[in-house]
Amino acid sequence: MLRHIDPILGPDLLHILRSMGHGDEIAIVDANFPAATMGKRVVRLDGVTATHAAEAILHLLPLDQFEPEAAFVMQQVHAPDELAPICVTFQEQVRAASDGRFGVRSIERFAFYERAKTAFAVVATGESRLYGNLILKKGVIEP
Repeated sequence: MLRHIDPILGPDLLHILRSMGHGDEIAIVDANFPAATMGKRVVRLDGVTATHAAEAILHLLPLDQFEPEAAFVMQQVHAPDELAPICVTFQEQVRAASDGRFGVRSIERFAFYERAKTAFAVVATGESRLYGNLILKKGVIEP
């Protein structure tokens, strides 16, 4: 065990987070997402919600301050102009982690899939809420 690190972040995921560079992206996805198909590197967090995974990752991962947007969610097919309830939670988490600098940007479902394919890694959670998918762009830690 390590201090101040959520125990859901095992050695594989910690290695991925540490290996990521500035501008790399990580996708946190729900149980319905085709993670094995989309991900170059996939870490499974079965039994963990996507919001819990996002909270733990955002505690460690700086967001890219050089970009206007650093967090992306999947648009709802039936209501593209509305954030899914879980995405509202993601937005609150991102705002808190970035001291209000960032919210989330909603992108079309297939555009989200294409972006996830290029992500450094995919974190497959046990999230059962629909549209429980979030992509985060890593920033730098300034001295």
